[in-house]
Amino acid sequence: MADFHQNGNVATLHNLSTRRVEEMSHEISTMSRDRPVTLILPCLFSELESPAIGNIVNELNELPWIGRVIIGLDRADTAQYREAADFFSRLRHNHVVIWNDSPAQLAIGDRLKELGLYPSEPGKGKNVWTCLGYNMAFRDSAVVAIHDCDIVTYHRDMLTRLVYPVLNPNLPYQMSKGFYPRIGEGKMNGRVTRLLVSPLLIALKKVVGDRDYIDFLRGFRYPLSGEMAMRSVMLPDLRIPSDWGLEIGILSEAWRNLAPKSVCQVEIADNYDHKHQDLSEADANTGLSRMSTDICKALFRKLAADGTVFTPNIFRSLKATYYRTALDLLEHYDADATMNGLALDRHKEERAIELFAENLMRAGQIFLENPFESPFIPAWNRVHSADPGLMEDMLRALEEDRAVL
Repeated sequence: MADFHQNGNVATLHNLSTRRVEEMSHEISTMSRDRPVTLILPCLFSELESPAIGNIVNELNELPWIGRVIIGLDRADTAQYREAADFFSRLRHNHVVIWNDSPAQLAIGDRLKELGLYPSEPGKGKNVWTCLGYNMAFRDSAVVAIHDCDIVTYHRDMLTRLVYPVLNPNLPYQMSKGFYPRIGEGKMNGRVTRLLVSPLLIALKKVVGDRDYIDFLRGFRYPLSGEMAMRSVMLPDLRIPSDWGLEIGILSEAWRNLAPKSVCQVEIADNYDHKHQDLSEADANTGLSRMSTDICKALFRKLAADGTVFTPNIFRSLKATYYRTALDLLEHYDADATMNGLALDRHKEERAIELFAENLMRAGQIFLENPFESPFIPAWNRVHSADPGLMEDMLRALEEDRAVL
């Protein structure tokens, strides 16, 4: 696959043989006795209807070293919560289902609202943030891994490869990020990374100048992957967006809190496919249209926090530079697809670029019109400082939810 990223200071750990992965899994089993591993699965109830999650559960059951699985369940009523709890009862590991829409969880949310610490909007970021809070309340994990529930090509080796670099005490990494080829059904996927993030980072460097942060992000081959693992010590200070900018937001926090040599990217699969979002050209609040806007806002917020000044003129220049850069990269993607016998619809690709260019401007306008907007969910160390008893009450809320089963 074509690679238009700079390597920077991000260590890249490549794919391993099946035999070596089996050896690593045995090593993890030993290491995890003293350094337990927790897996977080942010999940929509609707995803339980997909065959992907059933396969994920089956694969996870083959990994003996997972200490706990925390499932964050969104958009579920009482009957659906019961159905989800029954579905995940097949997991052989210690696990909990966090029913984010339960009365007890909503009461916790009201308590945070009174303190001005509640996430500004629902979404994957809020779900993951809540699960991280529960992980800290349990106080028994050394490493936390996160991945989505819609991975069609999931295999247990993915998690082994992802966790190993941060669990092994002889390696320097505190965070690992998964990457992989995005090919499926004979075509090139990964539109948001290829057609938005890659050309936008190039355009930002041209318009606002050299930034170590931009080079850091360009070092990742798939910055939007939902697969990552972190040592638990970094979680209390983690500030993440509540929207679709989650993955960029966590990488930004890694940049802020960790030395670049403490972060690595790991090739976790030869091929990867998941549920594909619609482009949603007619609705800016859903699908890839919403995602692209949130990602742009996350990038602009981080650069502004580091001292970059944005104005309407800068956003106009950025849009023009992005659009030209994206079209140039599309020529390379087209050639790459031809070399690999893959389908690539130039018309649809250019339509996506046009939409992303519009959303770049929309994100810039939102950014300029809301200078006092709090861009991140508060870090859990701040929540604990404001309400030291909250985590214990969160565990009680979990027990209240279980009472309806």
